Parts: sequence; C-alpha cells; structure tokens
Amino acid sequence: MRTRTITATTGLVAALATMLILSGCSAPGGNRGGAATPASSAAPAAPVPAPGGGAGFDGPRPQDQNLLAWTGDPNDAGHVTAQSAAGVGGRVTLVRIVLREQITWSNIWLGLAGIDPNAQLANCYLGVYDANGTLLSATPDISPQLMTDPIAKPLALGKPFTAAPGTYFIALLLNGSWATNGLTLKATGAGISVNAGLTAPKLRYSTLLTGQTSLPPTLTLADQSVSTINTGWASQWYAIS
Repeated sequence: MRTRTITATTGLVAALATMLILSGCSAPGGNRGGAATPASSAAPAAPVPAPGGGAGFDGPRPQDQNLLAWTGDPNDAGHVTAQSAAGVGGRVTLVRIVLREQITWSNIWLGLAGIDPNAQLANCYLGVYDANGTLLSATPDISPQLMTDPIAKPLALGKPFTAAPGTYFIALLLNGSWATNGLTLKATGAGISVNAGLTAPKLRYSTLLTGQTSLPPTLTLADQSVSTINTGWASQWYAIS
C-alpha cells in the first residue's frame, strides 16, 4: 500500500505540473493572467533628412555668409574681369540671377578686385530689372565706392523691395575714364561659355544699349548682346542682402 500511495502522489504532481505548463504556453504573449499582450508592430523611425534635402554636405550657401542669394560661391570668383572705358562705358551690363524664395532685396554686393586711383568716374550705377525688363530699384551713383577698398562690398538700393521667386537681372552701368587693368571686378573663369545653352532674352550675361548716363526705366531684353561679353567682360560676381 505504501508503494502505491507514493506512486499515486507522484502521478498527481506530474499531472498538475503538465497542466500548469500547458496553461502558460496557451496564453498569448506568455501572460499567465489571461490577458493577451499585443505584439509591437511599429516600424523603426525613418532617419530625419538633413536641411535642404541632402543627406550631408551639399556646398556653401548664401545664408552661411549672412547673404540672401548670389550668382555663385564667392570662393569660386577668383578671376578678374576688366574692360576699357571705350568698351563698356555707357553700356548696361546685365547678369541674370534666379531667386528660389521670396526675399527683401536691400543691397547688391559687388566684388571689387582692383581700383584705379587716377580714374575719373561719374554716373555709375547698379540696379535690378525683372524678367520683363522693368527697373525695380537702383543705387545712387556708386562712383565713390568704386574708387576705394577693393573688396566685396554691399551697395544699397535707393528703395528696398520684396522680390518673389523668379528671374532677375542685376545691371551695372559705368561711365568715365579708367585704366583698363586698374578698375577690375571679381568674376568666375567661365569666359565665353557663360551663356551655354541660352539665347536672348534669357542670357545669363549680356550688354544692352550705348551712351547711357543712367539706368533706363525699361529694357528690351530681346536685344541682349554678347559681343562685348565674348571679349572677356563677363561672369561678374554679385550677391544680395
């Protein structure tokens, strides 16, 4: 009898253990309290892209230098462009710039590479034209600023304005007399290839008119010329603030 009692007790314990094991395995998520624990299905968070849409460094931007826009990185404007007074005096030289966002345009930055201390300058201006050839704003006479400090310098427009995204043309008008290789501007080294793939009225660099002593209120952009540009008077560097 004693042997049978031990055997029966042992069998009962084994049966209870089996039931407990089966009960634990049948509960979803291993929750022995009976409530199912849902499995996590959340996908890993996607990496946040770098500002500007790039995953890493995508080159200098105007904002890195407290500017709003530019015709190109000034670090690439290592070339010097020059032209005689007979070649560009009284001509309106245009440089196209495309804005990608709305800005308040107050200054045009010009890269003055060299000065001629003996120059006789008067009626020299910078201005901004829209894609229809309408003058939006211009500086006062900048002749004094062209005689001092050959550096990149901001030249204030007479009337700041709000510029919507789109195409604009920065206009330069020079008048007077100067040594050809004395008064010089910073530029890229693109040369005559600056207008590759373009025709008037969308030329990137061009000249218009002759004999001008002030920037005209309107320009006929279809008359853009490259004859002077192709002599090396091109690729002038500008920025906006």
